[in-house]
Amino acid sequence: MTLNKHRLDGLPSFPSRILDAIKFEQILMDAGYSITASAPANGDRIKVWWSHPTYRRIESIYNQDKTIAITAYHPN
Repeated sequence: MTLNKHRLDGLPSFPSRILDAIKFEQILMDAGYSITASAPANGDRIKVWWSHPTYRRIESIYNQDKTIAITAYHPN
C-alpha cells in the first residue's frame, strides 16, 4: 500500500498509505481527472485508469470491493 509514495500530476501528496475510495476519487475528479476504464488486477484487486486533458494518465489500484484506494501512479 503505497498511495503516499507517488507524486501525481496536478494533485497534492497523499498523507497516508491508503485512502477511502470515495475521497480518493473526489480528489481526482476535482483536479479534472475522469475514469476511462477498469479491470480486475492481481490479488483480487481492481485497476482503474484515469485520464486528464493536460496531465499524464493515472493507474490506480483498489481493494477487491473498491472501497479503499491502495496506490496510484503514472505508468512510464
